[in-house]
Amino acid sequence: MKFPAGRIIGSLLLCNAVLGADDFRFGQPAQSQRAVADYVPDLNALAKPQSGELRELVERFVADRKGLETMHPVPNSPLQLRRLADFYRTWAARLDAMAYDQLGVEGRIDWHLMRAEMKYLLRLVERQQKRNAEMVPLLPFFESLAGLQEQRREYTRPDGKASAAALADARAQIEAVRKALESGLADKPGENAIKPNKIVALRAINQLSATGKQLEDWFKHYEPYDPEFGWWTREPHKKLAAAMDDYGKFLREKIVGAKPGEDEPIVGDPIGADGLAVDLEHEMIPYAPEELIAVAEKEFAWCEAEWKKVSHDLGLGDDWRAALEKMKQDYVAPGDQPMLIARQAYEAVDFITKRDLITVPPHMIDDWHMTMMSPERQKVNPFFLGGDRIIVSFPTDDMDHQDKLNSLRANNTHVCHATVFHELIPGHHMQGWYADRFNPHRQLFYTPFWVEGWALWWEFHLWDLGYQQTPLDRAGALFWRTHRCARIIFSLNFHLGRWTPQQCIDFLVERVGHDRHTATGEVRRSFNGDYSPLYQVGYMMGAIQLRALHADLVKTGKMREKEFHDRVMRGGTMPIEMVRASVSGTKLPRDYRSSWKFVGEKP
Repeated sequence: MKFPAGRIIGSLLLCNAVLGADDFRFGQPAQSQRAVADYVPDLNALAKPQSGELRELVERFVADRKGLETMHPVPNSPLQLRRLADFYRTWAARLDAMAYDQLGVEGRIDWHLMRAEMKYLLRLVERQQKRNAEMVPLLPFFESLAGLQEQRREYTRPDGKASAAALADARAQIEAVRKALESGLADKPGENAIKPNKIVALRAINQLSATGKQLEDWFKHYEPYDPEFGWWTREPHKKLAAAMDDYGKFLREKIVGAKPGEDEPIVGDPIGADGLAVDLEHEMIPYAPEELIAVAEKEFAWCEAEWKKVSHDLGLGDDWRAALEKMKQDYVAPGDQPMLIARQAYEAVDFITKRDLITVPPHMIDDWHMTMMSPERQKVNPFFLGGDRIIVSFPTDDMDHQDKLNSLRANNTHVCHATVFHELIPGHHMQGWYADRFNPHRQLFYTPFWVEGWALWWEFHLWDLGYQQTPLDRAGALFWRTHRCARIIFSLNFHLGRWTPQQCIDFLVERVGHDRHTATGEVRRSFNGDYSPLYQVGYMMGAIQLRALHADLVKTGKMREKEFHDRVMRGGTMPIEMVRASVSGTKLPRDYRSSWKFVGEKP
C-alpha cells in the first residue's frame, strides 16, 4: 500500500528505537540466553500444601461431568439435559450433607463455589430446556435424530429398516416446516404458517449444525460394517444430510437475513432481566443491572474529564475527538508492529518489577509468544487477544486499501501501549501462568470478573502509578477505559431488550469514538455466542472490585502491595467476593450470602 504522507519519518524513528538503538528487552535476556536453572522454583516452598481440602472433590466433579457428557454426546438433547440436571442435584445434596465446620478457609471457599455452581448449572439447564421448547416448531425432528446417536451408546444393534424410516420422516418434517416458514414470510400467511423469529432461528441453525455432526458420526459408525444397515439407510441418510444443509442455508439467508458473500447480521440472544438476575447472583454481584449502568456512567464522566485534560495537553482545547484522531494516526510502518509489541511487553515487565508490585518469575517472562490475527478474524476481533500467546491485529498485504487503513488506525502505537500489558504481563498471560500452577481446580469457576477484571485493574493501577508518560499514551489508555464503561452500558441494555445491536454500534461510535468497523466488530464479538451475557460487564466491575479490595487491604497498611497481588493470583480463578475471603483469610459461615457492596466514591 501507499503509506500516508507524514507517517514515514515518525515510523522510521520509532523503528530505529525498536530495532536496536535502545534495549527493547529492558535488561531481560533473550529466552535462549537465560539460564534454564532460573526456571526451576524453590522446591521446598512448593512441598507445602497449595490448595484447600476440597481440591480433589472439585477435580472429581470435572472429570465425572466430562464422562457423563461423553455418555450422552448430543448437545442439548432432552436426555443429556435431564441426566445432567440429576447429576447436579445429586452433587448439591451431597455437598449439603458434608461436615462443613471442619473445613478451613480455602475449603470453605471451594464448598461455597461448588454449591453456587450446582445451583447455576441447574438454572442453565432450565434455560436451555425453555429454548429447546421454543425451537420445536423449527426442529420437530431433533429429539428423534438425537435418539439414534444415544441408542448407539446402549450397544444394541440398530434396526436398519426403523432407522431408515426415522431418517425419511425427519426429511419430510424439514420439507413441511420449510413450507410453513415460507408461508409465514408471505404477505398473506397460510393457516399452518410459522411466523419466523430471528433469534430462535439462529439457535436452530446452531443446533442443526451440531445435530448434523452427530448424525454423521452415528451413520459412519455402522454403515461400513453392517451390510443390512447400509442397505436400508444409505440413501435416506444422503437425502436427509442434503436436506439439513439446505434447510440451514434457508434459515440463515431467509430468516436471519445473512446474504452469501457478506458479513452475517448481528442478531444476538438477549437473556432478559430474569436471566441477568440469575447470572449476577452466580457472579456474586449484589447489584441490579440499572445500578451497574449508573456506575458505568459515573466512570464514563471521569474518562470524559480526563480526555479534556489530554486534549489540552496536545494543544487541542476541549476537542477530545481531535485528540483521539491524532492518536489513531500515530501507527508504525508495515512490518514494524511485532517489534513494537515486543518492546511494549518488556517495558511493562520492567515497570512492575522495578516497583516490586508482584512476583514475576523468569519462566513467566519468557513463556509467551506472538502470532498475527488473520483478516477474517479481525472482523470480529479488530484489536488484540492474549494469554500465553498474544494475537496481534495489523494489516496484511492482501487487504483492501481501506481495510488496511482501518487496521492501522485501530492498532496504533498508543492503543497498543495500553493493550499489550493487559494481554501479557501483568494481565492475561500472568493469570494463565499462575492458574496452571496454583489452585488449578478453580478453573471450573472461571469468571470474566476475575479474568478481565484483573487485567483492567492493572489499567487502573498503572494509570495511577504514571505508566502512561505522554499525552498520546494517556489517550490510548483512556480509549480503552471509556470503552469498558461503554461495554457495561450497551451489553446490559441489549440483554434487557432495550437496545438493538445497531444501537450498540452507534453508541460506541458516538460516545467512545470508535471507527464504525471496530464498533461493529466489538458488538459482533459481544453477541455472537462466544462470550457469556455478563462478559463485557466483568471487565470494569471486576476491576472496581479489586480496586475496593486493594483500598481495604493495601492502602490501609494491612498488607504489602506485592503480597496482595501474589495472593490474588495464587488463589485461582473465582468471583472476586471469594478472592476477598481468600486474601483476607476469612472463614466463611455455612449460610454465607453475597452481600459485598464494593462500589465506593472513586473514581
